[in-house]
Amino acid sequence: MNRVMIECKGCGEQIPLRAELCMHCGSRNLSYKSKFVAGILALFVGGFGIHKFYLGKPIQGLIYLVFSWTFIPALIGFIEGIRYFLMSEEDFLFQYGKR
Repeated sequence: MNRVMIECKGCGEQIPLRAELCMHCGSRNLSYKSKFVAGILALFVGGFGIHKFYLGKPIQGLIYLVFSWTFIPALIGFIEGIRYFLMSEEDFLFQYGKR
């Protein structure tokens, strides 16, 4: 199984995605976003873009909020919530855990 690697925020070295501490410089890399929380937010309040704010995408969150009266963001949020739950943990962390 390939380990997904990310760049340390402190020294720039490659470290495992789930590492809390860099083995090279000791800095903390605690930007973990929960797949479960993102999925629940998307399913229940996705129409207001709350899950986008949680995932560190405030511009997209504002777009969802502005167009929330159309109910289109609610439908998209529901689909995204299901997608988050169906994603592997590694893929989710690689895509959203770095923020």
